[in-house]
Amino acid sequence: MTRSLQAVAYRRPSALESAAGAQRLGLETSRGATPAGMADHPRFFTGFLTSPQVASAGLLAVADVAAARYYQRQLRASLDPVVTGNGDRLRFESFSGCGGVYARLDVLEPGLDGGEVGHGTTNVDVNNPLREALSRIGADDPLHLRVGPEELAVTTLDGPVVEKKVPLPDRWLRGFAEAQVIAAGFDLRAELPAAEAVRFLRSLPRGAARGGPRWVVPAGGALRPTTRAVPGAVCLPGPERLIALQRVLRHATALRVYGPTVAAGADATASAWEAVLPGMRLTLTLSPDASRGFSGEGGVLDALATDEAAEDAELISVLLAWEPRVDVTDLAAAAGLTAERVRAALIRLGTSGRVGYDTAEAAYFHRELPYDAERVERHNPRLRSARALVAAGAVTLDGAGGTVTAEDGHVHRVRDTAGVLTCSCVWWAKYRGGRGPCKHALAVRMVRRGAAVGRETVRVDGGVR
Repeated sequence: MTRSLQAVAYRRPSALESAAGAQRLGLETSRGATPAGMADHPRFFTGFLTSPQVASAGLLAVADVAAARYYQRQLRASLDPVVTGNGDRLRFESFSGCGGVYARLDVLEPGLDGGEVGHGTTNVDVNNPLREALSRIGADDPLHLRVGPEELAVTTLDGPVVEKKVPLPDRWLRGFAEAQVIAAGFDLRAELPAAEAVRFLRSLPRGAARGGPRWVVPAGGALRPTTRAVPGAVCLPGPERLIALQRVLRHATALRVYGPTVAAGADATASAWEAVLPGMRLTLTLSPDASRGFSGEGGVLDALATDEAAEDAELISVLLAWEPRVDVTDLAAAAGLTAERVRAALIRLGTSGRVGYDTAEAAYFHRELPYDAERVERHNPRLRSARALVAAGAVTLDGAGGTVTAEDGHVHRVRDTAGVLTCSCVWWAKYRGGRGPCKHALAVRMVRRGAAVGRETVRVDGGVR
């Protein structure tokens, strides 16, 4: 497993202080991306929170996920949350150390008062003393929020005084990207009113669940448990992983549940659980199993395998403009591309942390993760193996499918079944496409697309276009 050390530097620790009859929450930022390029300690907001206690609880929930491992709990995780200013809202994101839970707190325009929201993305320091102070915020305490350094801090301090170095595995980065791609396939399945949301979440087990995956079926304004997948059901994999929602439970006005379309008897799937709060939303996205992170789901591989998507992603990236809601139709018109190509480009941008996905608005949003995420594509094992097979000339096209001769001499047959490439390899037999294409199917797709591009570059009269 490839990993590196991520150095995150802050000018001072984030802190909650009392001043002039109000609480002042200063969240310190690290180096991050802005419309003007990379900047040290960018400032995104200064103003008041309209629901201080709710915002404090939501921020603590995001920090809980950042510090948690829901699988192999004896190992520690300590990755600071990411903050993005999108002009009309602040988004705080985190990803669990085990790679199976993605959390995001969206502080929307009604939740902010008295200041403009900037544009950009960086890490934000959430330390233990700050966590303790936030947990004591009262319902009536006015709370002034500053995201970024004070005006004089840049000129009066020499260099960072707080530095954290944390391991950053490739599978963690891949998982952060995969979670966005998977969520883009979700639809709203249920919305529970506040009282039913509290009842349901408090009924969930606190410890690791045993047996197979749990499922729930919407029934009126409630969720009814079932032992297997049925049409309309939502998977609840590892229900103990929703523990962070307990932070905001008493403030929630509703609970929304998102998931993919499932057929009877389907395997476990990911799902998203959103607590609707005054002026904000807290969303947790769960991988299909507590022991199974998002990094192996393979949802981004098709987009990564095409040179066309790489070129389209470069074009789309300059049009994003830190928008809080990326409209695919508008992007397609501005770029002169089809909606399908724009979606493929957005998936590719997601692998480098440049877009996220908001299930509540069914739309992508622009952000730039403050990590060396470009290495996700380079170090993706199936993608590397597929490219090696192509380079070795191991692929032979045959009708809509092809054959692939592996390094050990075994020949694998790849077939096109209703637009899905199936394979005779052990990977396909085990997962049946549930974790994306195998390396052999990817290699066939690469060669086929390369052949198609080659044909398109030749005119009927033999000239080159």
